[in-house]
Amino acid sequence: MPFNIKQRGKLTYYSTGDRPVLSALVTEAQLDGDLKIYFAGLTGGHSATGVLGLDTVTAMDPEKEIPLVFRSWEKWLQDAGLCQSLQEIDFIEVHAFGCQPKAPNPLVDPLGYAAEQKRLREAYARGYAAFFAEHLPDHGLPARFTVHLTDVPDTAASYEFYSVGLLQRSC
Repeated sequence: MPFNIKQRGKLTYYSTGDRPVLSALVTEAQLDGDLKIYFAGLTGGHSATGVLGLDTVTAMDPEKEIPLVFRSWEKWLQDAGLCQSLQEIDFIEVHAFGCQPKAPNPLVDPLGYAAEQKRLREAYARGYAAFFAEHLPDHGLPARFTVHLTDVPDTAASYEFYSVGLLQRSC
């Protein structure tokens, strides 16, 4: 689906639908021609499945979900005509919101629940580090903020991410 584009001064908003509730991307023009890009919150579960048109939903698997989020952001950049690859973006910050395990029930199996929490957090750490090492090895690492929540609206997801990056025209 093509983006609805609305520009106001140095900000450009990229959204979809007839009555959008948020923008997928917001760009802020810098004086030197660079673009600061704000990437909307996204999960590697139902969200990425929809953006990427996938046949299956990834659930509670951070090592698979994290690359799907970044692939979705890359698709948005392409769809918006901003650039062709995340290789062109320098991420400044990434905010991650970790969900609690969907199972087992903490009241029925508290030790199993604690073990699943530990598994998810370790998988997230591996998946996040692996993404930057494997896909953006020549880039600097963004500042990261991670908080663990009870849940997010995407019932399949283990994490939701939003980010800010810079498209440096001079690089």
